[in-house]
Amino acid sequence: MFVGHYGVAFAVKSERNKIPLWILFVAVQLLDFLWAPFVLLGLEKVRMIPGITATNALDLYYMPYTHSLVGALVWSGLAALLYKVASGAKASRAAVFVVAFAVFSHWILDLIVHRPDLAIYDDTWKVGFGLWNHRGPEFVLEIAILVGGIFLYLKRNNSVARRAGTVVFGVVLILIQAGNTFVRRPPSSDRAFAIAALVFYTFFAGVAFLLETRRGKEGAKLAS
Repeated sequence: MFVGHYGVAFAVKSERNKIPLWILFVAVQLLDFLWAPFVLLGLEKVRMIPGITATNALDLYYMPYTHSLVGALVWSGLAALLYKVASGAKASRAAVFVVAFAVFSHWILDLIVHRPDLAIYDDTWKVGFGLWNHRGPEFVLEIAILVGGIFLYLKRNNSVARRAGTVVFGVVLILIQAGNTFVRRPPSSDRAFAIAALVFYTFFAGVAFLLETRRGKEGAKLAS
């Protein structure tokens, strides 16, 4: 799962919970934000085996700290606690729960597409439904989640600037996913893939930040 994770971020963003969109973008990819440096440090392992699935060459054979069920639950709780502490009295219980849910949603969506490489705890009892072995259905699922999330997000926002920017961003994400699914070549190494993942996730969170910043500037102009 790649851009589908961002559909969750869009879907749960609302004026009621007041969570910045960029924080939700980080939350839904937090397990991978952690996974990448863990791979670079040798704490978790991945190797490239062309043909291991129809969609990608990733053999994610050891990632107990970030992508086990227990690990995902722990990181979800820690992320919610960090958000609560950082936001102080401004953070409602609902918002704290949304952050935890956003983090844990990563594991749920990965469960659908991964091979049986997601451990329940440590490196044991590995599960995964294997949709990565079916390019068409996997691509449709990714895009359906993303588009559905964007649709819900746009229904809650009246800003013309944000609507236009979000639609353009959504189209770019769809194109990236199409390339990722149908024409992507295997990464040259585990380190190259981990570094590329960090760059993309950080860039996307930055775009999410700019979307809301643009809306804030538009609102300030209208108020003046």
